Amino acid sequence: MAETIGSLTDKIIIFELKKFHMREETLRKNVSPQHIKECRHKLAILTWQRDDLVKEMNELIRKNFSGRQLPKLYRQFKMYNDPKYKKGI
Repeated sequence: MAETIGSLTDKIIIFELKKFHMREETLRKNVSPQHIKECRHKLAILTWQRDDLVKEMNELIRKNFSGRQLPKLYRQFKMYNDPKYKKGI
């Protein structure tokens, strides 16, 4: 599992936003019944995908708090705008 709690939280929030807007589409009155049907289907898929991420995050949290898995820490090493890393021309 390469995910972190933060990255999973970010993905879940994005899915929640997608679900919100897809649900809005299912409530529109000025669209065809086919459009509403398709949006309901997409909403169900988004819900399933979000639920899958929530399960993954819950498992990761359990592993972190039980000590079975340590949180991963990714350090950033930025090389741009640092004169030490500029190549001579």
